Amino acid sequence: MAVPAGRIESEFYFKVLYDEKLPLKYIKDRVEYHLTLDQPVLEEMILRPDRPIDNLKPRSKIALLFTYRGQSIDFTTEIIKVSDELIICRTPEKIHKNLDRNYLRIDTPSDIKVLFTFRGERYNLSLPKITEYENVEANDLFGNDDSRNLSELIGQLTGMVKNHADGYKIVNFKDKKPETLEERIVSETGKALFLSVTKGRLPATDPYPKKRIITEEIFKRYLESTGVGIAYLGETCTRFMNNKYNDGIYSDAWVPILFHEYVVGYIHIWINKEGRPPFDYTMLDNLFQFSKVLAFSLKENGYFDTGKIHNEPFECSVLDISASGLLFACPHNLSIASLLLVDSDLTVTIAAPNRTVNVVARIVRRIKDKSAVYFGCRFTGIAPEDTRFLFEYLYGRQIDDTDSAFLTGQV
Repeated sequence: MAVPAGRIESEFYFKVLYDEKLPLKYIKDRVEYHLTLDQPVLEEMILRPDRPIDNLKPRSKIALLFTYRGQSIDFTTEIIKVSDELIICRTPEKIHKNLDRNYLRIDTPSDIKVLFTFRGERYNLSLPKITEYENVEANDLFGNDDSRNLSELIGQLTGMVKNHADGYKIVNFKDKKPETLEERIVSETGKALFLSVTKGRLPATDPYPKKRIITEEIFKRYLESTGVGIAYLGETCTRFMNNKYNDGIYSDAWVPILFHEYVVGYIHIWINKEGRPPFDYTMLDNLFQFSKVLAFSLKENGYFDTGKIHNEPFECSVLDISASGLLFACPHNLSIASLLLVDSDLTVTIAAPNRTVNVVARIVRRIKDKSAVYFGCRFTGIAPEDTRFLFEYLYGRQIDDTDSAFLTGQV
C-alpha cells in the first residue's frame, strides 16, 4: 500500500534523483517522456525533459513516477513556468512510496468519456450520517447461505446477550434523537463505545484493522468539538468513567446499528452486578454481527424503502486515470458528493473510441478542499481483456511480461 514519505526521507529521494540523474516518467497523450532534475531541489524543481512536451501550461499539475532500488515512488507537482528546454515546478508537499502499481496516473485523454453509477441501492434518510459506508448485503452476513431464518438468528443473539449482561436495550434514532453523551458520540462517529471495565480509563487503542471503537483520543476530540477546553479534557474523561462506576455500571457497551452511511440506532448492554465477568472482544464481535443482522432485517422488511433514491448515471470531472484506478472531483454544491463515501462501490463506464469498458471501482480515498471533494478509486472488477485494452490505450504501447501484474489484478 502506498505510504507518504517523511520530510527527511523526501529530501533524500530528491537528492538521489539529482545526484544519480534518475529519470522521472511522465505520460501525456499516450507518449512516455523522461525528465531529469537540472538543479538540486530547493523551493522549486527544475526539470529537463528528454524531448519537447506540447501544451504544458503554468498552474496545471503533472504526476511523475520514478523507481529507486526496485521501489516505485510518485508525486504530483504544479507547473510554475515552461520554457523551450526546462519545466519549473513547485516542490511537492508529499511523495508516496511502496506503490502497489508500476505505472503512472495520467491526465484523462480528451477522447474518452467517463460515467459513474452507484452499485446497489442508495438512500436519503432522516438519520444521523457518517462519512463511511457499511455494506449490509446477505452474502456479507451469511456467506453463501442467505436462507437462514432471521427471526431465529435474532432470537439466538438476544439470548446470548441476556446470558452475559444484566440489561440491554435497542434504540432506534427514527423514534428518538440522540440526546445523551453516549448517544451523541456513537451517532456522530459510527463507532462503538466499549468499556470492558469502568474502573479505569477509556480504551487507548483499537485492535480492529478497520477502526470500530471509540478510543480515549476520539473521545477527547469529540469533547473538544462540544466546547470542552483542552486543559479539561483529561479531567472530563476521568469524571465520565468515575460516574459510570459510581452509578453501579461495571461493564458497558454501546454498539451502533449501521445501514450504508446512516446510524439507524444502537444496541446498549451493561453489567451492574459486581463479580460477573466483564465484556470482552468476543462479546463485542457478536454485538457487531447482531447489529448487522438487525440492519439487514429492517431493510428486508421495507423499513428504508421511502428513502430509496432512483439510481441514474452521473458525470464528474476525472482528473487522472491509470490502468488500476482513477481520481475524480465533484463540486461541493453537487448533491451526489455527500453520497460518495469511502468503501462504496461504483460502476464506471469508460467510453473510448471503438470500445467501451465497464469496471467496478471502489472509493479508497475522500479528500476535501475549498472548491471540491476528490475521490480516489481502485478498479476491483475488470475483465483481463478490458485491462489489456485500457493499459494499451492509456500508455500507448502493448503490454508485456513486465506488466503481468495488470493482468492478475496486482495493481
